[in-house]
Amino acid sequence: MYVYGRNILKEIIESDYKIKHIFFSDSKTEKGTLNEFVELAKRKGYSYSFAHNDILEKMSLTNKHQGIVIDIGNEFSYQSLDILEDKENLFLVMLDQIHDPHNFGAIIRSSVAAGADAIIIPKDNTVEVTPIVVKVSSGLVFKIPIIQVTNLSNTIELLKKWNVWVYGTDSVGTPYYEIDFSGNLCLVYGNEGSGLRRNVKKHCDQLITIPMSNNVDSLNVSVSAGIILFEVKKQRDFLKKGIN
Repeated sequence: MYVYGRNILKEIIESDYKIKHIFFSDSKTEKGTLNEFVELAKRKGYSYSFAHNDILEKMSLTNKHQGIVIDIGNEFSYQSLDILEDKENLFLVMLDQIHDPHNFGAIIRSSVAAGADAIIIPKDNTVEVTPIVVKVSSGLVFKIPIIQVTNLSNTIELLKKWNVWVYGTDSVGTPYYEIDFSGNLCLVYGNEGSGLRRNVKKHCDQLITIPMSNNVDSLNVSVSAGIILFEVKKQRDFLKKGIN
């Protein structure tokens, strides 16, 4: 899978994400501005070479690659639930069959910015990490574990055993700003059209909602995610200040 861009390479390097190879433009007009990135790649021990812009455009399918194309391998490196075991004050995001890569990328970006620990997605009938997802997330997908699971309902039950309180987002429920978001928690967001599946909703501990005016019945899932994610961040930041 090829991803591209300077910010994305920065995030890859900062996260020590394992990749196959970096291709830098050999254009004389770009070489000077790429020196910083070449030095970073060299320092980190990444494999790299220089190539003509025509080749970079064929790999990235765009002329907006900014002189950098990264081969991250055949597929993105997903994590398992094991990385969460025994962690305290968990802040998780779970996505129930999100299909739009732009929504996925935007949710990843908001999740990282709000301080979430991981994002959980099903293995089937969902968008995976693609070059579009990487681009929309501004490379922040490399800064947060993306965990693939076989069954969301079973995963919710496992999280409950780890004392994680699971909130399903829905059109009907407790207003999100009335919730105490301290402690271990997981926010579950549903599909763009149909929302949470019935069985997933049934396994959640509590349903929460974003009250709306003017007969608006729903928001884009990435917008909804951002609103509630930053309410969690606000409450947790306030608690930290109180403790300090």
